[in-house]
Amino acid sequence: MRTDCIIWKICYNRGEVSRGGEAVLPEFPPMAEEDARRMNALRLAYIGDTVWDLLVRTTLVFAGKNLHHMHVEATSQVNAGAQSAALHRMEDRLTEQERDVVMRGRNAHAKHPTPKNQSPADYQAATGLEALIGYLYLTEQTPRLLELFHACMEQDRKALE
Repeated sequence: MRTDCIIWKICYNRGEVSRGGEAVLPEFPPMAEEDARRMNALRLAYIGDTVWDLLVRTTLVFAGKNLHHMHVEATSQVNAGAQSAALHRMEDRLTEQERDVVMRGRNAHAKHPTPKNQSPADYQAATGLEALIGYLYLTEQTPRLLELFHACMEQDRKALE
């Protein structure tokens, strides 16, 4: 029994520990690629949005900037316009299967209107990127996910120089 694990402590304090003393947290095995391809694109985008945000924020934490700068930079990189631009930077690197996931994300129709400060085209492209990120994350294709992310960030850095 691992009582030093922060997740175990949270679950124990909330009474979510089994009789054997192990935390009752589900293990999430990698999703089969076929199952992920059949998943609703908006579900893929839902998790992909969070993963993209986490990657951007992790990059900023390791850059050693102050909190205000990190917040400003994160909000400039985690929005439909920036995500649309990131997708355009990586499109030539995508496999046919990845392009299909992006297209499904782009064509998915959310039940809410596009945010007023974003263009519908950027919003659709961002949803495509998020669907791809969610697909790679759920199927545990972490090296590929990071390869695409770092390629986008590298191109961003070169453009700023």
